[in-house]
Amino acid sequence: MSAQPDGPHGPLIPMPELTPDGLRAAVAKIAPSRLPGLTKHLFEATTNAQQLQSLAPLRTFVHSWAVFVAIERHPERAARLRELETAAEEAADRDAIRPILAEIRGILDTAEAEAGL
Repeated sequence: MSAQPDGPHGPLIPMPELTPDGLRAAVAKIAPSRLPGLTKHLFEATTNAQQLQSLAPLRTFVHSWAVFVAIERHPERAARLRELETAAEEAADRDAIRPILAEIRGILDTAEAEAGL
């Protein structure tokens, strides 16, 4: 895992290596209830990669879980994303949802950049 000093409200854990083992260890620390989902996704990605003879399903697995970890290792960011997702579900029209979706995209972009994706 790479260290990233962030001040008093920094990440709970460093960003892990983008491997199944690195991501699994990170999820075990920050969101242990999500481990069954990670394990299921990894199994499906491995099966699909073998069937398709392509690494694309494994790349998708790594991307998805790296973004998840990058978000969840910052509790304030994770809470804000959940608030925005709820607001998006409750938005009355397109004008109301646009700024919500823009903020969600910003969180996802930041997470991808932190993960090196």
